[in-house]
Amino acid sequence: MTTTTPTLTLDDVRDAAARLAGVAHRTPVLRSRVLDERVGAEVFLKCENFQRVGAFKFRGAYNAASRLTPDQLARGIAAYSSGNHAQAVALAARELGTTAVIVMPEDAPPSKRAATEGYGAEVVTYDRYTGDRVAITEALAAERGLTVIPPYEHPHIMAGQGTAALELLEETGELDLLVVPVGGGGLMAGSATAAKALYPGIRMTGVEPEAGDDTRRSLAEGRRVSVPVPRTIADGQAVHTPGELTFAVNRRLVDDIALVGDDEIRDAMRFAFERLKIVVEPSGATPLAALLSGRTGPLPGRVGVIVSGGNVDAGRFAELCGPGS
Repeated sequence: MTTTTPTLTLDDVRDAAARLAGVAHRTPVLRSRVLDERVGAEVFLKCENFQRVGAFKFRGAYNAASRLTPDQLARGIAAYSSGNHAQAVALAARELGTTAVIVMPEDAPPSKRAATEGYGAEVVTYDRYTGDRVAITEALAAERGLTVIPPYEHPHIMAGQGTAALELLEETGELDLLVVPVGGGGLMAGSATAAKALYPGIRMTGVEPEAGDDTRRSLAEGRRVSVPVPRTIADGQAVHTPGELTFAVNRRLVDDIALVGDDEIRDAMRFAFERLKIVVEPSGATPLAALLSGRTGPLPGRVGVIVSGGNVDAGRFAELCGPGS
């Protein structure tokens, strides 16, 4: 799938929303008086842990895959992902009657690999600390004639992800702040595009794990910066550099980046489970962690949070959130 410098607009996000209507779930927006009191603001949680495949990634994957030609669909799709995009592409391929080959790191959560294979995809593994997932995927695609659907480096992916923020704002009306997890940057790029177009005064805050602050450093320097592959429980955000296309959008629209540690992520997962009665994976919990830990600073009156996913198996959840964790 070729990429060019994107001109991403609200119309692109709305077009993606129309394409996803009746295919993706319109996920719930949760409120909590306890949370509001803890952070001193009205908080609206857009719960993408209730999305198909358990994460926002299905939005972008289906928006992109559904635009392929009949010939491309006949030959199949390739993708690389630590888990959620893998599942999303696998399900999108199944929905569209095609096949998918997914390149996943060897240490990807077993539940995410099992789900990906359960949707019918072929999984090829690699070592995330020594291998180049893009090169591996492109070689496979060239050998088999597959079309690559990247996890974030494409306008249709970004536009699809932005439909989560569009739905949130359609339900809540104007917000003062929108807090979004940042990995490769696709969810933020789409969300910021929609939010700033609808409400130019809204503040966009991204959240990264402390061990992987590539976007924070990149925004500070005005260019893409690479960091060592992050070792963090937030596996969905274990990215070493922002996407080229996503960064082109985010450097214009993102106001700041907050960082959270693994212990703060664990606390947020516990809070979500005990007080909100929802299961959130580590990457999905980082925005909530930023609010609960005060990493976002004093909050304005009305705050939106995109809870990006809930794909964590029972054993891993207990390990992360149980006594002594």
